[in-house]
Amino acid sequence: MHYPEGIIEEVRMKSDIVDVISSYVRIQKKGSSYFGLCPFHNEKSPSFSVSGIRQMYYCFGCGAGGNVFTFIMEYENYSFPEAVKLLADKAGVRLPELEYSEEMKKKEGKKARLLEINKAAAKYFYFQLRGDKGQIGYRYLASRQLKEETIKRFGLGFAHVTSNDLVQYLRSKGYADELMQEAGLASFDERMGLHDKFWNRVMFPIQDLNHRVIGFGGRVMGDGNPKYLNSPETMVFDKSRNLYGLNMARTARKNHIILCEGYMDVIALHQAGFTQAAASLGTAFTAGQANLLRRYTEEVILAYDSDGAGINAALRAIGILKETGLTARVLNMEPYKDPDEFIKNRGPDAFEERIGSAENSFFFELRILEKDFDTKDPEAKTRFHREIAKKLCLIQEEVERENYMEAAADRYHIGFDSLRKLVLSYAAKTGLAKPAERPKSGINSKNTPEDKARRSQKLLLTWLTDMPSLYPRIRRLISPADFTGDLYRKAADKLFAGLEVGECNPAAIISLFADEEEQREAASLFNTRLAELTAKADQEKAFHDILYAVKKHSYDYYSAKLGSDVDAINQVIAGKKALEELSKTHISLD
Repeated sequence: MHYPEGIIEEVRMKSDIVDVISSYVRIQKKGSSYFGLCPFHNEKSPSFSVSGIRQMYYCFGCGAGGNVFTFIMEYENYSFPEAVKLLADKAGVRLPELEYSEEMKKKEGKKARLLEINKAAAKYFYFQLRGDKGQIGYRYLASRQLKEETIKRFGLGFAHVTSNDLVQYLRSKGYADELMQEAGLASFDERMGLHDKFWNRVMFPIQDLNHRVIGFGGRVMGDGNPKYLNSPETMVFDKSRNLYGLNMARTARKNHIILCEGYMDVIALHQAGFTQAAASLGTAFTAGQANLLRRYTEEVILAYDSDGAGINAALRAIGILKETGLTARVLNMEPYKDPDEFIKNRGPDAFEERIGSAENSFFFELRILEKDFDTKDPEAKTRFHREIAKKLCLIQEEVERENYMEAAADRYHIGFDSLRKLVLSYAAKTGLAKPAERPKSGINSKNTPEDKARRSQKLLLTWLTDMPSLYPRIRRLISPADFTGDLYRKAADKLFAGLEVGECNPAAIISLFADEEEQREAASLFNTRLAELTAKADQEKAFHDILYAVKKHSYDYYSAKLGSDVDAINQVIAGKKALEELSKTHISLD
C-alpha cells in the first residue's frame, strides 16, 4: 500500500518544508533555520525549528520531528499515503494508483462509502433545519441563544418527525439500504421495515480531526426518550477515541483544552470565544480520549456539570488524565449547572476569570472527600487526614509528593511532620511511596547502557549530517552494522550510501518509514543536540569519544552473539581492529 520511492521523493522535493509549514505555523528566520511555537505541544518560548537546508523540522521541547510528510501526518492526522497525496496534489505531481490487496481494497472502499453517506446525511439534516418542518428545531436553537454563524459553523441540522425521510432521500441518491444500516443512519424491524434512526431531533454532526463527518448526536424535541441519541459505533466512528469539537479546539493555540460533558456546552463556549472546548461523546471519558488530548495539550480544564453526577464524572476523568500524564484542573461553575448556563448568566469575562482560578485536581479531590467527614469530630478528622496521606502516597515522584505534602499540611492545618509520619506509616503498610533511590555514582539510574548507546549513535548521525566531510575520514572505521537497532541501522545504511557519492539527504531517509512514530524517531537521529564546544581540540575529542562509544557498543553487542550468529564473528574481528586503531587515531575536523 505504498507509492514507489522515486515518486515519494519527487513529491517531497517539490514540497518545500518551509513553505508548507509556514502555511500552518508562524515561523521566523533565525540564522540558517526558522523557529516558531510548536503546534504539537503548548509552549511560550519557540523551540520548534524548521531547516530549509535539511528539509526537516524538529521540536527540542517535545521531540516531534520529521520531514514534510511527517508534519502533514501529525498535524492533519493523515496516514502516510494520505499525506503524500495531499502534497502531490498541491505540487502538481500525478500519482500512480496505489496497489491494494483485495482485503485492503474492500476495507478502504467501505470506509470511503461510510464517510460519503455520513456527509450526505449531514447535508440533508442541515437543509431540513431551514425548511418548514425544521422550524421547531430552529426555534429550539434560537432559544439556546445560538447565532446563525454558530449553527452554520457546527453544521447543525434537524431530523423530521416522520420516520423514513432520510431513508427515502438516501435511496434517491443511490445509497444501498445495507450501507444506511452500517452507518447507523437507519434501523430495520418487521413492523416498520427500514426506517430512520434519528427523527424529531436537532442533529449534531460529529467530525473527526480532519473535519470528516463520522457520526451524529440527536437531541429530541419535547419529552421523548432518550434525550440524546448517538450513532452506534461503526468502522469510522469509535466513541472512545474521538471528542466532539476537537477538530476545532486543537488549533485554538491555548495552553489548555476545556473538557465538557455535552454538545451544547462546547457550542456555547466556542460562540463565546472559548474555541479550546471539546466534549466526550455521550459516554464516560476514556483513556483513548485522554491520549488524543495529549497530542495537543499538557493541561485539561474540566468543565463538567456541578451536580453529583458531574462531580463523580470529574473524579473519574482526573484519574484517567493523570495516568496519561496530563495535568488537570477543575472549573467551578457554581451557582450554575454547566458552562452554557454560566455563559448566559455571567458572560465570557466571568468565565475567563473562573478558568484562571480553576482548582488543582488534587485539592478538588480532597475537597470532595472532606464532605464525607465531620471534621469537627476529632476521630473523623483523623480519618480524613489518613485519607490525605493515602492520596499523597499515590504521587510517585518524591519532589512532587513533598510539595503536595507541604501544601496539604498548610491548607488543612496539619503539622508537616505529623502528615509526613502518616504518609510514611501508610506507605510502610502498603509498600507505596518508597523513597527515590539515589544513584551512588551521580549518574541517572535510568540511563541504561542501551540508552547511552542509542544517544551515541544519534550524536554520530547528527554530526555526520552537519559535517558530511567527516565521513571519508571514518569510513574504514564505521559501518551501518555498528548501529544496533533496526531503525538506526536502516537510516545509517541510507545515509552512508548517500555520503559515498557525496550526497547528504536526511529528509529522504525519513520517507523510508511510513509509520508516524518511526518517522519521529528517525528525525531525532539527525537533530540530537551537540555539545556547544568552542575549542577545536574539545570538538575533536568529543567527536572521537562518540565514534569510539558507537564502535565499542557494536563490539560488545556482537561479542554477546558469538556462538549463535555466524555473521557476528566477522563483526567482532573488524570491531576489535577498529577499536585498536581508534585508540591511537586523531581525527581532524578541518
